[in-house]
Amino acid sequence: MRSRLPRALYQASQARELDRIAIEECGIDSFSLMQQAASVAFAALLDKWPQVKHVQVFVGTGNNGGDGYVLAGLARDNGLNSELVQLGDHNKLNGDALKAQQFAEQRKVPCSRFDRSGFVANDNCPAGHTVIVDALLGTGLDRPVSDTYADAIATINELDFPVLAIDVPSGLCSNTGNILGVAVQAQLTTTFIGLKQGLLTFHGLDSCGELVYHNLDVPDKVFSGDNSPRPSCRRIDVSQMSRLLLPRQASAHKGDFGHTVILAGDYGFGGAALMAAEAAVRAGSGMVSVVTRSVHRTAILSRRPEIMVLGTEDTTDEESAPAEREADRIGDLLERASVIVVGPGLGKSNWSRKLLQRAMQAQLAQGLPLVVDADGLNLLAERRDQSSHRKRDNWILTPHPAEAARLLGGETGEVQADRFAAVATMQQDWGGVCLLKGAGSLVCYVADGEPCIELCSEGNPGMASGGMGDVLSGIIGALVAQKFSLADSLRLAVCVHGESADLASAAGGQRGMAATDLYPYIRQLMSPET
Repeated sequence: MRSRLPRALYQASQARELDRIAIEECGIDSFSLMQQAASVAFAALLDKWPQVKHVQVFVGTGNNGGDGYVLAGLARDNGLNSELVQLGDHNKLNGDALKAQQFAEQRKVPCSRFDRSGFVANDNCPAGHTVIVDALLGTGLDRPVSDTYADAIATINELDFPVLAIDVPSGLCSNTGNILGVAVQAQLTTTFIGLKQGLLTFHGLDSCGELVYHNLDVPDKVFSGDNSPRPSCRRIDVSQMSRLLLPRQASAHKGDFGHTVILAGDYGFGGAALMAAEAAVRAGSGMVSVVTRSVHRTAILSRRPEIMVLGTEDTTDEESAPAEREADRIGDLLERASVIVVGPGLGKSNWSRKLLQRAMQAQLAQGLPLVVDADGLNLLAERRDQSSHRKRDNWILTPHPAEAARLLGGETGEVQADRFAAVATMQQDWGGVCLLKGAGSLVCYVADGEPCIELCSEGNPGMASGGMGDVLSGIIGALVAQKFSLADSLRLAVCVHGESADLASAAGGQRGMAATDLYPYIRQLMSPET
């Protein structure tokens, strides 16, 4: 369902502004919008669970609860057994929420107050064909759930029935995707008008289940008018980004597609260097070279002889000292590079630090773009207080949350608490183009003087295995070598990487997926003309 979602993503306050524009500036009746939202949610429920006979709707006192009241009434109109479970003081309802309550009352939908002890034993639920509907809190939540609402959410999660969440699972922060204490774990979420950014990253993906979006047929000017809020984030996927990939000219040669040089693989980590290099080959780099420990040469050339390997312990020139020979060979190679990828399996030894230093010197001396990943980022974080080595425009940084925390001088939990703020701060502090990996990976770059954040909706949990980041760094390097901009290289690479994993999952499942399983799909996606 993610492929059917809009590109524009919003924060909760912006989504509320879109609602206001639809109602006040476009003259749409607010209760009619509520009825349409409930109708969309009910239709999605029937489509997902056509065998349903009983609908149990948990309602709060806001407009989210109003959606629930209307849905319960619609269920009764369609011959289903529906009931309402109320939290909060429903004697004080007003506006559209009161109209919705009256809508349900007119259809004689039974109501009861929430009682946790009764629901633990499922005493109020039939044995089968039941769907729970979460209409408790909606998008306005900005603090941890507590007291009765926390008990109700825990109860919903304990009940052995599928759950539909209306607009956003209760307890989930729709701005960040972070769980505020406890959140409903839904199998289906229907959301409307402004798609909230937090539903597509971090715990949002766990809590929402399948995500169904509907714009409730509001006019286009709600989104594009002079007073419309600018989206806080945009969604990208492979169908959009692959438009950058044009067919190669018939007269092309390898020199047209750049030379990716990868500095990687300390003792025991040769596989990381190999995976990054082979990914660069499969992503279309004209030439790929690896600078690594000499002991890894045989394994790399046995697996992929197209890769050129420079071993740092080679001693072919007997007239020079080993250190001089190593420096000369690396320097000569870096002079021929189109891009340098540094970090996969790099380690944190003196050898590692020297290679990172060589890469950064070449970047300054030759204006070479740099892709920094894995231990390259950890070593870079050690320099965060050295202003001369900190902010640069011509590099791509690709941390996972723990590495991002080191770059920012904070904790992993702080990064995950607001991934959007973290990636924006990282780009501001370090410059260039930044990626924050994870479920719903985020890309941040500057365009026309303004920071832009984009969310990749490709990928799956099968990617939680060693080597995936090494493969991604190789794809990024290959695209930079092929003269894509740094921003486009990262955006396209993240989407190709995630979609390759989705194709690998479709072919063999998520569990047990290896990073090298992605190679055939990377090649396929990088050649859309075939």
